[in-house]
Amino acid sequence: MVSDREAVQPGEGTDPQSGPAIADHEAAQYRIGVIGGVGAYTMWGLFPLFFHLLEPTSPLEIIGHRVIWTAVLMVGVLSLGAGWTWARPLLADRRRTWSVVAAGFLLSANWLIYVWAVTNDRVIDASLGYFINPLVTVLLGVVILGEHLRRLQWAAVAAGAVSVLVLVLGYGAVPWVSLGLAASFGTYGLLKKQVGLGPVEALTAETFAVAPVALVGMGWALLAGELDFPGAPVSMKLLLLAAGAVTAAPLLAFGVATMRIPLSVIGLLQYLTPVIQFILGVFVFHEDVPPARLVGFVCVWVALALLSADGLRQGRRQACVRKAARQAVARADASDAVAALPLWFAQFLFQDLAGGVAR
Repeated sequence: MVSDREAVQPGEGTDPQSGPAIADHEAAQYRIGVIGGVGAYTMWGLFPLFFHLLEPTSPLEIIGHRVIWTAVLMVGVLSLGAGWTWARPLLADRRRTWSVVAAGFLLSANWLIYVWAVTNDRVIDASLGYFINPLVTVLLGVVILGEHLRRLQWAAVAAGAVSVLVLVLGYGAVPWVSLGLAASFGTYGLLKKQVGLGPVEALTAETFAVAPVALVGMGWALLAGELDFPGAPVSMKLLLLAAGAVTAAPLLAFGVATMRIPLSVIGLLQYLTPVIQFILGVFVFHEDVPPARLVGFVCVWVALALLSADGLRQGRRQACVRKAARQAVARADASDAVAALPLWFAQFLFQDLAGGVAR
C-alpha cells in the first residue's frame, strides 16, 4: 500500500544561512505528514467497526457499493483538485493501462477477502495478513524484480516463514485469509509502483477499471431479487452510500503523508493498522487466540522488528550519504568561488584602468 516520492525530514537540506523560517516550515510540514500518516493507518485499522455495521449485507454487495461510490466520489475529488491531465498519457500507454486494470481487480479481491473476514469474525486473521504483507513485499522484490536482500531482511523472511509453519500446524490448515490478503495487496503494490500514478489518480483509475463489472453484478443481483439495498432501512442505505467516502478518506490522508515524510517513517506507521485490528479482534469482537496462533503472531512480530531495524539502519546510511554529497558540493562551490577571485580581480582592475584611460 506507498509512493516512491522521497520526503525531506525536518531540517534536512536546509541552508543554515537562509534563516530559521525554512527550518520551521519543514518541521511544520513534517508534523502534518506524521498526522496524515497516523490518521490514515488509524482509519484503516478501524475499518472492522464500519464493516460490522453493514451486516447482514453480503460481502459481494458491499464491494460493489464500495467500488461504485468510490468511483463517483473520486470524480468529484479530481474535478475539484488535480484534474484529469494524467488520464490521456495513461490510456496511450497500453502496458500501464493493463497494469491499472490488473491492480484494480487485485485491490477488489483484497477488499472482498477483507470484508468476508470481518463479517465472518476473522478480524485477527485479517490483521495477521497485514502484518505479513511487508514480508510478502520483500519476497516479491526478490522474485519479480531481482532485488538482493541484506542479512536482516533474510532473517525477517525466515522468521515469517516459521510463523506460517507454526500457524499451519496449529490450525491444521493453511491460513488462507491471511495469506490471501498479504499476497493480493503485495502484488497490487508491485503493479501500482510500476504504473507510477499518485494515490488519488491511482484509486480513480483502479475503481474505474472495476466499476463496469461491479455495475453488471449489482444489476444482475437486483433483477434476481438478491440485492439488499432496495429493501434496507434508511440507516443501512446511508452506510452503504458512505462506503466511497470511508474508502477515500484514509487514502487522501495517506497522500498528505507520503508527500511530507520519509518512506522509513511510513514503513513504521503501517503497523498501526494490523495492531488496531488485532486489538479490536481480541477485545471488541472477542475472537479466540489459541496458543498456536499467538506463537505465530510472535514470530511475525520478530520478523517485522528485524525488517524495521534494517530499514532504519539503511535510512541512516542513505541520510549520511546525502549529507556527505551536499557537503562535497558545498566545498566544490566554495573552491570554485575562491578560484574565480583572481579572474574577477583582474577584470575589475582592467575595467578600472580602461576607465582611467578614457577619462
